[in-house]
Amino acid sequence: QVQLVESGGGLVQAGGSLTLSCAASGSIASINAMGWYRQAPGKQRELVAIITSGGSTNYAGSVKGRFTISRDTPKNSVYLQMNSLKPEDTAVYYCNAEVRLNWGHISSPWGQGTQVTVSS
Repeated sequence: QVQLVESGGGLVQAGGSLTLSCAASGSIASINAMGWYRQAPGKQRELVAIITSGGSTNYAGSVKGRFTISRDTPKNSVYLQMNSLKPEDTAVYYCNAEVRLNWGHISSPWGQGTQVTVSS
């Protein structure tokens, strides 16, 4: 199977920056889209940003212009550079990937999540 491991969360003041990283490992033949989602207390999980295998990106309106998603295909990794952070960005951030396994099946695993807390 496939595992996603996130890192880079933490506590930061409003206006600060953080970079999240996510690395996929396991029986990976290829990875299509990779994305970041977040879930704040009492709210549903929402898409933050997504990047396709071709490098196309899409962002939630609330983070556009502040966050940048990128990926390192040979390393099966995706990153989220977060600038100008706001208290409303506080959430658990999850990595997700659409993975084609070595035996051809498609899997869409989630990481364990990393906490981002932005203080005002």
